[in-house]
This record gives sequence, C-alpha cells and structure tokens, in this order.
Amino acid sequence: MDIFLISDTQVLPVSEADARLPDTGFLWLDVTHDEVAAGPEAWRDAVARITGTQIFDLHLNDIRNLHHPSFFDATQSYELVVFRKLALHGGAAPAPDPEEAEERRKMPPVLQMLATSPVSFVMMERALVTVHAVGSRTIENARNRLLEYRRRPDGTAFGARPPASPEELALRLVNAMVDQYLELRQPLTTQLDRWQRALLNPRRPFNDWMALLDARNELHKLDRLCEEQHDAMQELRDHIIDSTDGAPDTRTRDLLLVRVNDVIEHITRVLTHARRLESSLESAVQIHFASVSHRTSEIMRTLTVITALFMPLTLITGIFGMNFAVMPLLQDREGFWITMGLMVVIVGALLFFFRRKRYIEK
Repeated sequence: MDIFLISDTQVLPVSEADARLPDTGFLWLDVTHDEVAAGPEAWRDAVARITGTQIFDLHLNDIRNLHHPSFFDATQSYELVVFRKLALHGGAAPAPDPEEAEERRKMPPVLQMLATSPVSFVMMERALVTVHAVGSRTIENARNRLLEYRRRPDGTAFGARPPASPEELALRLVNAMVDQYLELRQPLTTQLDRWQRALLNPRRPFNDWMALLDARNELHKLDRLCEEQHDAMQELRDHIIDSTDGAPDTRTRDLLLVRVNDVIEHITRVLTHARRLESSLESAVQIHFASVSHRTSEIMRTLTVITALFMPLTLITGIFGMNFAVMPLLQDREGFWITMGLMVVIVGALLFFFRRKRYIEK
C-alpha cells in the first residue's frame, strides 16, 4: 500500500508504520486489487488503524468485486464511489469467460480497447483510499504529477496544485479516466466509417457480420456503462449539495460541484457519441440491405424485360415448329427472312414500349 501526505505546500510519501491523519491536508492510501485480495481483513484493519474509519463488509465486497458496475454510496464516516475505467496502458481487466475471451480476440483492436476494470474511491474527511488494477497509468500519472509539486523561494509553484480535499483528488482521477473514453472517439469513428464503406461497396460483398454484431454489442455496453457512470456522479453531486447545505465555506463546495459537473459533462459527451455511433451503424446496415434490395430489383427488372422480349419470339418459333404440311410462309422462298424481320420489328416495338413506360433506362 502506497501512502502520500498531501498538503497545500508539498506532497510526501509516507511509510505505513508512520502514517497518521494530519492536522492539515489529508492522506492518500493507494492499493491494488491484488493486494486487497491477498488479505482483505488485514487491509481493512490497516486502513482503520491509519484513518480511524472501519469499512463495512458490504462495501469491502464491492471493492473486491472486479465486475461491479459504477455506483455511489454514502455512510456517516465515508463515501464510496466505484467507477469503471478503460483497462488501457497495461491495466488489467477482469478475466472473462473462455468463450468471451475467444470472441474478444476476434474483434478489431479498437473494440478490444473497450475492456474496463473498476476503481474504488473511499472518501473520508481527511483521507482518500483508492483501489485499482495493477499498472493503472491514470493513477501513476496523477501520483507523479503530485510528487513533482514544489514551492519556489519566490512563492510560485512548480507542478500542478495539490488537491485541497480527498473529494477533489478523487474527481481529478475520475476526470482523467473519463478523458480516456473521449480519446477513443476518433478510432471508433474511423472503424465504423470503414465498415460503412464496406457495407455500401457494390463490387465486393460484405461478410464480416460477426464483427459488426460485436461492435454493436460493445457500443451498447459502452452506452450502459456511461449511464451507470452518469448516475454515480449525479448521486455524488446530490450528496455534496445535501451534506454541505448551510455550511459557511461555500467556495469549497462550489469548486467540488464545478468538478463534478465537468465530469458529468464529459460522461454525457461519451454517452452521446456512443449512441451516435450505434445509430450510424444501424443506419449503415439498413442502407446496405436497402441497396441490396434495390440491386436485386434492378436485376429482376432486367430479367423480366429480357423474358418479355423473347416471349413473342418463342411463340413465333413454336408456331412454325408445328408439324403441319401446309402453313403460310413455310414453302415460300422468302419466308425465313420475312419471319426474322417480323421478329426484329416485334423486339423493336417492345423496346420502344418499355422505354416509354420507363421499364428500362437508357
């Protein structure tokens, strides 16, 4: 477990044995899911010894559950936020079933990037506990930026300003996680544009239907994921308003509300883009089938016209194929040419009629 003391002037790493709640500032306790799974009771006791707050059993189970959706819950001692982030840059996602893993290997790389893992935030009065997957770049980048903070002799600062409260640090991390979803908008749009072109290409039949179905399912999961994230942040926002109503320090509350609203706005943008992509994908499939139906109709119309042209010719050849001894033009030396000329006239008349009715184009 990594512990950091965050104050207005500095950010210092602290050993677990020396960790105590400070008079000013707060503690950040950072741990991975593997460390919690190795000894959940021992980890909870260590958190209680440092912060003086005991995490409830149900919340401990929520923290250990790698498939838990995004949600928010509050107690008198702390608030718990579970937020699902993209398992990018080495972050480990929950191990899927063998069949699901096999299907995921067949997906395009951009869809495989939509795998997620939960990050739990336990926000106390003067401490923040984060539980995440091993190798989370979001947590590592935030940690490095905080450790780079220094006060210059002239009073100016080098590096990002440290957060003033555990809630502000949690919202900073959540905002960085949501930005990862925003970065996927362009590759997802490019992949869907490629599929749309393939769907509407008349020279090459489209056969990648399973990948298209997987894309639709992944976009639907992203839609549902964003809704859960939006609900969790909305509940956190309502809790901040209710818990600080009437408090004298309204500036801190307003800053937190600004950050929460910013996170909600980013989640809304991701949700809107996911729904737009899903709608575009379904529209492309509908246009594809409409195009196939149109081509089939054109082919059938052409075949029908050809059949209509040869029907009178077949009738004429059938008549002259009868086994009668005496027939008009049968013994005539010019009979063959007269019959052929009649056939040409009939075909020309039918073509003129079909053109006038626009059964065939020019």
